[in-house]
Amino acid sequence: MKFNLSQILSTTMVLFAIIDILGAIPVVIELRRKAGHIESEKASLVATGLMILFLFLGESLLKVIGLDVESFAIAGSFVIFFIAMEMVLGLTIFKEEAPETVSIVPLAFPLIAGAGTMTTLLSLKTEYDTQNILVGIVLNMLFVYFVLKNTNRLEKLFGKSGLNILRKAFGVILLAIAIKLFRNNTGL
Repeated sequence: MKFNLSQILSTTMVLFAIIDILGAIPVVIELRRKAGHIESEKASLVATGLMILFLFLGESLLKVIGLDVESFAIAGSFVIFFIAMEMVLGLTIFKEEAPETVSIVPLAFPLIAGAGTMTTLLSLKTEYDTQNILVGIVLNMLFVYFVLKNTNRLEKLFGKSGLNILRKAFGVILLAIAIKLFRNNTGL
């Protein structure tokens, strides 16, 4: 097992761009507001576990349940689309009966470890050594944990109007990501 700094940097940067936890700050704050709190440790550990599991078993797991990567990505695009609609239009689509689950769905999956992240992991696996991808996952998830742990500070830093602007802007970006995921995987 040989670690390659170039591969680690590449996988870390690609995953950082796909996970986009900085862009998701308004979503995280909104989820915390709805649920009362976010369990940073649980969300980070579940997302990390999902990514590692998918790295090793992703294609096989999807085949066992009769799914292809494209179908998985399309399903993820719908969840992202509805979250974005909530942000842009101020709607409430996801009504959590059990607020403690918000740290898992939709935070850990599909916001952090979503269809885009999972399909990216499958792509990275074709180009880079697994141990280097694992290091990239861990580095990203440490940063995600730091951001989740500090959402109160970030909320104070941005202020109410700043967060509202970020939420609407990121909502439009999420809509675009959802549509791109949908188009890329349906051929439309």
